[in-house]
Amino acid sequence: MPSDARLLMVDKAAVEAVLQPDQVMTAVREAFVLHSKREGRVFPVVREALSTGGIFGIKSGDVASQGLLGFKAAGFWPSNRQVGGEPHQATIMLIDPATGRPTCIIDGNAITTVRTGAAGALGLQNLARQDSTRVCVFGSGVQASIQLEFALRVLPALSEVGYVTPQRTRDDAFEARFQDRCKLVCATDPDAAVAASDVVITATPGGGALFDAQAVKPGTHLNCVGADTRGKRELPPGLLARARLFVDDREQATQIGETQWAPTTHCDELGDVFTGHITVNRKPDDITIFDMTGLALQDLTVARLIHERASATGLGASIAWPW
Repeated sequence: MPSDARLLMVDKAAVEAVLQPDQVMTAVREAFVLHSKREGRVFPVVREALSTGGIFGIKSGDVASQGLLGFKAAGFWPSNRQVGGEPHQATIMLIDPATGRPTCIIDGNAITTVRTGAAGALGLQNLARQDSTRVCVFGSGVQASIQLEFALRVLPALSEVGYVTPQRTRDDAFEARFQDRCKLVCATDPDAAVAASDVVITATPGGGALFDAQAVKPGTHLNCVGADTRGKRELPPGLLARARLFVDDREQATQIGETQWAPTTHCDELGDVFTGHITVNRKPDDITIFDMTGLALQDLTVARLIHERASATGLGASIAWPW
């Protein structure tokens, strides 16, 4: 009854206690499949600059057959660093589609981080050469770290990592996290690092091209994370035309992803690989790119997982929410 309604609130610590990489990959893969079959809807993205210097966005969608409805309010506030805070902020709300009432509010930062890492892993599993041994990572922050974590999980042959920071200097925390799992080198020449790699991962704020297009050798796969807003880019001009391009959502990628810089480039949606609508048939010299802008359905399927696990284990705080 309305008077008995309750709202579950799941904070960061509870989310991190529940998240398991394999389960997140399963949930994210389901989101790709739902999108490919058009059984899940992705609503238009809101992504706007604020007078405070932050960027605010909303990603939302639903899966009618599962009674799944919700949104993620998120963005980037660089000034948070000045007070020791995380610049990326995200909150997810699940809503009862029958009544419009919220059922669960979840700290979205950890979900965003891990679901993006899982999406990158699915891209690597299906698009990269499985004998890849060397990876170049642009960035050494939260997203660069999770992308490398998942890359090492799904590409067992990876053993050498060249990482590039904005200052071209070592990141001790990044190296400590991975030092027992691979050989790490802080690269000072981005073009040389790209040319020496089988896989390239770009996970930066998207302030401009990170390397020269000619540095990308045949057979390379690129996972591109940082372009998620109009005007952002990480890839150099001309590279998309040389590659086979995959996206999570075609329309979204042409609006806010790398694909915005060459919107007429043919691209395939990764979910169509999972449903068999397309096949990759990768040739040894193919250059492949996965332009990752993030699907609302990924947030929702992972949030549903959190909601179910938290409810079953007593994590989170359940409060009265009568109407």
